Amino acid sequence: MSRSKARGTAFETAVTRYLADALGDDEGTIRREALHGTRDVGDIGGLRAHGRKVVVECKSYTGRDRMAQWLDEAETERGNADALVGVVVSKRRGVGETRMGDQLVSMTLDGLLALVTGEEE
Repeated sequence: MSRSKARGTAFETAVTRYLADALGDDEGTIRREALHGTRDVGDIGGLRAHGRKVVVECKSYTGRDRMAQWLDEAETERGNADALVGVVVSKRRGVGETRMGDQLVSMTLDGLLALVTGEEE
Protein backbone atom coordinates (compact mmCIF):
# COMPACT_ATOMS: atom_id res chain seq x y z
CA MET A 1 0.00 0.00 0.00
CA SER A 2 1.35 3.43 -0.90
CA ARG A 3 2.15 5.94 1.81
CA SER A 4 -0.65 8.33 0.71
CA LYS A 5 -3.17 5.45 0.57
CA ALA A 6 -2.14 4.38 4.08
CA ARG A 7 -2.57 7.98 5.34
CA GLY A 8 -6.02 8.14 3.75
CA THR A 9 -7.08 4.82 5.29
CA ALA A 10 -5.83 5.91 8.72
CA PHE A 11 -7.74 9.20 8.44
CA GLU A 12 -10.96 7.43 7.36
CA THR A 13 -10.60 5.05 10.31
CA ALA A 14 -10.04 7.92 12.74
CA VAL A 15 -13.09 9.83 11.42
CA THR A 16 -15.21 6.67 11.64
CA ARG A 17 -14.15 6.02 15.25
CA TYR A 18 -14.73 9.64 16.23
CA LEU A 19 -18.26 9.71 14.75
CA ALA A 20 -19.17 6.31 16.21
CA ASP A 21 -17.91 7.29 19.68
CA ALA A 22 -19.54 10.74 19.61
CA LEU A 23 -22.88 9.32 18.47
CA GLY A 24 -22.83 6.30 20.81
CA ASP A 25 -22.85 3.80 17.94
CA ASP A 26 -22.31 0.57 19.86
CA GLU A 27 -23.84 -1.51 17.04
CA GLY A 28 -21.17 -0.69 14.45
CA THR A 29 -23.63 1.00 12.13
CA ILE A 30 -21.16 3.76 11.28
CA ARG A 31 -18.43 2.09 9.24
CA ARG A 32 -15.84 2.53 6.52
CA GLU A 33 -17.34 1.69 3.14
CA ALA A 34 -15.78 -0.68 0.62
CA LEU A 35 -14.95 0.74 -2.80
CA HIS A 36 -17.77 0.42 -5.32
CA GLY A 37 -15.88 1.43 -8.47
CA THR A 38 -17.76 3.99 -10.57
CA ARG A 39 -20.76 3.71 -8.20
CA ASP A 40 -18.80 4.75 -5.10
CA VAL A 41 -20.99 5.75 -2.14
CA GLY A 42 -18.43 7.62 -0.02
CA ASP A 43 -15.85 6.59 2.54
CA ILE A 44 -18.07 6.30 5.64
CA GLY A 45 -21.53 4.76 5.75
CA GLY A 46 -24.20 4.38 8.38
CA LEU A 47 -24.49 8.07 9.25
CA ARG A 48 -28.04 9.44 9.03
CA ALA A 49 -29.90 12.73 9.37
CA HIS A 50 -33.70 12.92 9.35
CA GLY A 51 -33.70 9.15 8.72
CA ARG A 52 -31.78 9.60 5.45
CA LYS A 53 -28.22 8.62 4.56
CA VAL A 54 -25.40 11.12 4.81
CA VAL A 55 -22.43 10.47 2.52
CA VAL A 56 -19.05 11.26 4.08
CA GLU A 57 -16.03 11.66 1.81
CA CYS A 58 -12.70 11.86 3.69
CA LYS A 59 -9.60 13.62 2.41
CA SER A 60 -6.26 13.48 4.21
CA TYR A 61 -4.57 15.75 1.69
CA THR A 62 -2.81 18.90 2.84
CA GLY A 63 -1.48 20.16 -0.48
CA ARG A 64 -3.16 22.46 -3.01
CA ASP A 65 -6.85 23.15 -2.36
CA ARG A 66 -9.09 20.76 -4.30
CA MET A 67 -12.32 21.43 -2.43
CA ALA A 68 -14.45 22.08 -5.54
CA GLN A 69 -13.38 18.71 -6.96
CA TRP A 70 -14.01 16.97 -3.64
CA LEU A 71 -17.48 18.51 -3.29
CA ASP A 72 -18.33 17.33 -6.81
CA GLU A 73 -17.15 13.84 -5.81
CA ALA A 74 -19.29 13.91 -2.65
CA GLU A 75 -22.30 15.03 -4.71
CA THR A 76 -21.83 12.17 -7.20
CA GLU A 77 -21.53 9.71 -4.32
CA ARG A 78 -24.62 11.24 -2.67
CA GLY A 79 -26.55 10.41 -5.83
CA ASN A 80 -25.09 6.90 -6.02
CA ALA A 81 -26.15 6.25 -2.41
CA ASP A 82 -29.54 8.00 -2.76
CA ALA A 83 -28.49 10.04 0.26
CA LEU A 84 -29.84 13.30 1.65
CA VAL A 85 -26.50 15.11 1.61
CA GLY A 86 -22.82 14.61 0.88
CA VAL A 87 -20.09 16.18 3.00
CA VAL A 88 -16.30 16.29 2.80
CA VAL A 89 -14.24 15.80 5.95
CA SER A 90 -10.75 17.09 5.26
CA LYS A 91 -7.58 16.82 7.29
CA ARG A 92 -6.59 20.04 8.92
CA ARG A 93 -2.85 20.60 8.81
CA GLY A 94 -1.26 20.13 12.24
CA VAL A 95 -4.39 18.59 13.79
CA GLY A 96 -4.02 14.94 14.78
CA GLU A 97 -6.22 12.17 16.10
CA THR A 98 -6.38 13.63 19.60
CA ARG A 99 -8.38 16.58 18.17
CA MET A 100 -10.57 14.89 15.53
CA GLY A 101 -13.44 17.27 16.32
CA ASP A 102 -11.28 20.11 14.95
CA GLN A 103 -11.05 18.58 11.45
CA LEU A 104 -12.85 20.46 8.68
CA VAL A 105 -16.28 19.63 7.23
CA SER A 106 -17.39 21.19 3.94
CA MET A 107 -20.60 21.02 1.93
CA THR A 108 -22.58 23.09 -0.51
CA LEU A 109 -25.13 25.60 0.71
CA ASP A 110 -27.91 23.41 -0.75
CA GLY A 111 -26.40 20.52 1.21
CA LEU A 112 -26.61 22.57 4.40
CA LEU A 113 -30.27 23.35 3.72
CA ALA A 114 -30.97 19.64 3.14
CA LEU A 115 -29.19 18.75 6.39
CA VAL A 116 -31.18 21.34 8.36
CA THR A 117 -34.61 20.72 6.78
CA GLY A 118 -34.35 17.04 5.90
CA GLU A 119 -35.47 17.82 2.36
CA GLU A 120 -33.49 17.87 -0.88
CA GLU A 121 -33.74 20.91 -3.11
